[in-house]
Amino acid sequence: MVKGLYTANWGMINEQKRVDILANNMANAATTGYKKEGSTSESFHDMMAYKINDTSEPGVARKLGGMNMGVKIGEVYTDYSQGSIHETGNTFDMALSDKGFFAVEFTNKKGETSTKYTRDGNFTLNIKGEVVNKNGDFLLNKNGAHIVLDPMKEASIDRYGQIYQDGQMVHRIEVVDFVDYDYLEKYGENYYNALEGSEIREPNCQVYSGYLEDSNVQVVQEMVDLINFTRAYETNQKMIQTMDSTLDKAVNNLGRVR
Repeated sequence: MVKGLYTANWGMINEQKRVDILANNMANAATTGYKKEGSTSESFHDMMAYKINDTSEPGVARKLGGMNMGVKIGEVYTDYSQGSIHETGNTFDMALSDKGFFAVEFTNKKGETSTKYTRDGNFTLNIKGEVVNKNGDFLLNKNGAHIVLDPMKEASIDRYGQIYQDGQMVHRIEVVDFVDYDYLEKYGENYYNALEGSEIREPNCQVYSGYLEDSNVQVVQEMVDLINFTRAYETNQKMIQTMDSTLDKAVNNLGRVR
């Protein structure tokens, strides 16, 4: 019975974490190029096959003596599926037609610069003629340098990411893809960080100038999942209340000496 209390408790914690992930998705439903997150759960019998000889229990669910506390979050993953694309008419708004990322020079609060990757193609031309995003970070070209244009001249961008002014190609946008997305991590500011061991490859995508990619969050599906997670949470909560009532009777009534 006491084991049931722990099992229901960790069931509630599991559902709370799933709701937290869902809430983050909902908050970014209107974020350009955002890729939603999801989670898997692992039960005791799923873990037992490869944990039976392991005395450690990574994650939140740990053993109490020889007892496992039940379900835990198995994996938090990112869904990299394509979001819908809408037209904006702004030359420096860009969307990618398939898998790939824009390369951006990111500067942190310490003044350190590094290359980050993003699906957010909401760029603009500043007064210096530099192509930057809303954070002021620079879009990079194939040579890893800033893209600087003549702000007094019209610019056009073709499907290969080549930028033209006066009929001449002046820059080509750096668009990259990765062999294994498991070597990418979300960094913040809608950026991804390439981890050690990541392999870059040529992307199989086109650049659409004058368009932006929407988030791939499906709001209706997220709301359905929220209802399911909430019901599962309430079920575990009722289990605890029921077991608490049963324990109360066992201790105060059955254990009474007559």
